[in-house]
Amino acid sequence: QVQLVQSGGGLVQAGGSLRLSCRVSESRLSLNVMGWYRQAPGKQRELVATITRSFYTYYTNSVKGRFTISRDNAKDTVYLQTESVKPEDTAIYYCYADVNGRDYWGQGTQVTVSS
Repeated sequence: QVQLVQSGGGLVQAGGSLRLSCRVSESRLSLNVMGWYRQAPGKQRELVATITRSFYTYYTNSVKGRFTISRDNAKDTVYLQTESVKPEDTAIYYCYADVNGRDYWGQGTQVTVSS
């Protein structure tokens, strides 16, 4: 069964950085687009960034220039490097992966930015 296991996150001061990781458990399957969403308290889940298998990336405007998404296809892992974080980046961050045309989600990890 496909599972996405997240790591990273936690508490960080404004202006600081964090690195999130997400590994897909089944390496024999076809991994297509991978990415990150986030959900802040009282708000809808929003797309943060995506990356294709050929490393084409997309970022939502609010994180452009501050966050970097990357992936290691050999390790079936996607990363989100956050820099210059702001209090408004506080949210639960979820990774997702398109595996053989089906979406799978990580368990979520809390990122809290203190001002």
